[in-house]
Amino acid sequence: MKNILCPIDFSENAWNAVFTGTKLFAEQECRFYLLHVHEPKMRNISGQKSSARAGMVYQSMATAVENELHKAKAYMEEHNSNPKHHFKTISIAGDLPDTVRELIPKYDIDTIVMGTQGATGAKEVFLGSNTVKVLKHIKDCTMLVVPQSFDFQNLKSVVFPTDFTHFFPKGALEYLLKLFELWNPQVKIFHVAQEFIMSENQQENKEILKKRFEGFSVSFHRVVIETTVTEAIITFAKDQNADLIVLTKYSHDFFGKLTQEPVVKKASFKTDVPLLVLPSFGED
Repeated sequence: MKNILCPIDFSENAWNAVFTGTKLFAEQECRFYLLHVHEPKMRNISGQKSSARAGMVYQSMATAVENELHKAKAYMEEHNSNPKHHFKTISIAGDLPDTVRELIPKYDIDTIVMGTQGATGAKEVFLGSNTVKVLKHIKDCTMLVVPQSFDFQNLKSVVFPTDFTHFFPKGALEYLLKLFELWNPQVKIFHVAQEFIMSENQQENKEILKKRFEGFSVSFHRVVIETTVTEAIITFAKDQNADLIVLTKYSHDFFGKLTQEPVVKKASFKTDVPLLVLPSFGED
């Protein structure tokens, strides 16, 4: 049984992410946890005339959330008839990243699915949203980030950016390989660099990566980066009609480029392609 945590705020963006998850994992037994984390504004509650009044305000908020989650669960069960899928609800008051971190071991979560309005630019997508708060704080769980405009139909083309500077241990890509077994996509390994003179270590890592993806349709690509890593990846993904971009947290430097390089400050990072971010495997 696959356990998938879906933080939702009841927006269309969140619903699209959940439905993308149900389609991506259509052939797997899954338990989807619909999570809503409400962060009550303490100044509003504490501003009440009495603690009793504050408690009533808080309870009223919690009840409203529970009702919305009940409707959300009913909606998913009505619109997703897959007998392999089951839905649970969780309502918690607190901080989203901290809550997600606590729930991962409690419910044995292996995937977090969240939506984000990708076309608005990376400043919002990566630095200002709840999605990125979770991305930055959760290192031990795979995360699927789904742009609002994306309509998932099939997993035919996957872009896997890398600079070949890190070795992928056996098992590090197990999650990804199981997903590929379900869909058998074309895997396009994209060499991210400004020059392509590879060291002996990089060559060895490239050969290892070939072995890791053995049995699948794999091709290697490279494009000279004229602007930024982020723009190069997104442009390539668009040119390849990619259904998914896979990122790994094996390197703070590499992953950091996607959230800190100048393109973000210019709010020009735009993607309509979902990101699958694999967890760190010990080389951070």
